Amino acid sequence: MKTTENPTGRVIANHGARLLVRDAEGHIHRCVALKKLGLVVTGDAVEWQPQASGDARVTQLLPRQSLLQRPDRRGKLKPVAANLTRLVIVSAPEPGIDTLLIDQYIAAAEHANIEALIAVNKHDLLDAAQQDDVDALLNVYRSIGYETQCVSARSTSALAPLADTLSNHISILVGQSGVGKSSIVQQLFPDLDIQIGALSAASGSGAHTTTVTSWYDLPSGGALIDSPGVRQFAIDYLGPAELAVGFREIRETAVGCRFNNCTHLHEPNCAVRAAVDAKHISAERYANYCKLMRELNPAHPSS
Repeated sequence: MKTTENPTGRVIANHGARLLVRDAEGHIHRCVALKKLGLVVTGDAVEWQPQASGDARVTQLLPRQSLLQRPDRRGKLKPVAANLTRLVIVSAPEPGIDTLLIDQYIAAAEHANIEALIAVNKHDLLDAAQQDDVDALLNVYRSIGYETQCVSARSTSALAPLADTLSNHISILVGQSGVGKSSIVQQLFPDLDIQIGALSAASGSGAHTTTVTSWYDLPSGGALIDSPGVRQFAIDYLGPAELAVGFREIRETAVGCRFNNCTHLHEPNCAVRAAVDAKHISAERYANYCKLMRELNPAHPSS
């Protein structure tokens, strides 16, 4: 039976060996985690123990509701952030909307049990024909149950719908360089400098660095976790079966396949390929699935 009465808190910044933990009263404590806990990341709920001198000690990692992970430089899977409820995939007409990258992020979100939201930034730069193309693309994702938005980071009012959507969620922004993630963050957080300053002061480092994964409170409730660990992303840690699960419409249609282990690439009587032919599944989404599947296993024959 559990007998500890250690206080609980939320990890709001990860400086590697040192963590910042905010308690129920809003006070921030510098902590180090017991090695047996593994890597404790921003967003984790923890129990911690004050020490007579020096940093407090994180003694218990509480159950995670979700965990976003990515491979490190050695290919080892590493946690990035915990207890997320929203993965905001940001794209933009400049540098270009990459549906393969969007589908990679969506597959990661499905695997991690995190809701995915697709936001197209800089939509004010589109002409009427380009807007029609973007609407057609987003309709594909809406039709399979994903929320989408066209936004602009040029003003707070233009981001109001996104801010409303993120209220009371724990979110993280992902997307390729140049799509305007930093501009969105600046508009969402009018007090960003104050929050960064408070974290820097609490850490004792005196400066905020780009290697820190930090938690920022949204004015309307909820939070956004900002992490350099998602600027480059890959899902090659997923196996073929897990990748198929990451494509929602393929997962749902696959129940009609002849073979339980159907890869949907070449097998006969494949319900997924039949649905693509009937235009019930997006041909572009299916092509992205095939590309990712063959990258996981180049031995698969072509469909």
